[in-house]
Amino acid sequence: MTFSPMGMIARVLLAVLAIFLVLPASAAQLVRIGAAHFPPYTVRPENGADTGLLPQLVEALNQSQADYQFVLVPTSIPRRFNDFKQGRVDMAIFENPDWGWQDVPHTAVDMGLEDAEIFVTQRQPDRSQGYFDDLRGKRLALFSGYHYAFAQFNADPKYLAGQYNATLTYSHDSNILMVLRGRADIALVTRSYLNDYVLRNPEVGPQLLVSERIDQVYHHYALIRPQAPITREAFGALLQKLRENGQLLKIFQPYQIELVPSHSH
Repeated sequence: MTFSPMGMIARVLLAVLAIFLVLPASAAQLVRIGAAHFPPYTVRPENGADTGLLPQLVEALNQSQADYQFVLVPTSIPRRFNDFKQGRVDMAIFENPDWGWQDVPHTAVDMGLEDAEIFVTQRQPDRSQGYFDDLRGKRLALFSGYHYAFAQFNADPKYLAGQYNATLTYSHDSNILMVLRGRADIALVTRSYLNDYVLRNPEVGPQLLVSERIDQVYHHYALIRPQAPITREAFGALLQKLRENGQLLKIFQPYQIELVPSHSH
């Protein structure tokens, strides 16, 4: 058997090449994002549905770089705090530090995205914008687990039912239908969701009176666990890249979610 230096070099080069081909896949850090039902951002994640804005954002994040692999982990609005604290998820997105996160260690990334929570009622001849001024004595339809400004961000169901005659559901659709059928006087709906709902159900638009009063402006943050494999700075840079290449606008503009300047914290 003759020894061939060229054959040896070729085998070494192939081995090195094989290592490099494997490296990018294993080098991508896995980042788990909690997905709780919060339409239109996340829609029934426990059913494996990939509809909603969060899956679109994750796809854009994964396509824009190779250092991190973002994956969605289904959770729920009440359970998301524990999943975050216990490390089942690394990040919570479309959040606000005021929504019960005060005692949970995290760093916040301002996403530079704004939505709003607004009031809707059934359109009637005697109803005007003044109808939304005073909520006392009116039957409210609310989304269970949400923190509303008018209720001082207290999401306790007993408090909301007792103080505000509230019916709590897990569906904006149900709350809108309760208003249309006269079973509730006012529903609170995310503006982005209402826009989407009226586009899907055009006959409903003229039946609803939408408030100029805003309960709160959602200024969205991404919250990152201290032990997460991605830093606040790194995630902020990825978002900035999507902002600059037009991907954020493409995802959020159809829902009238506004891109606004983000502030470093």
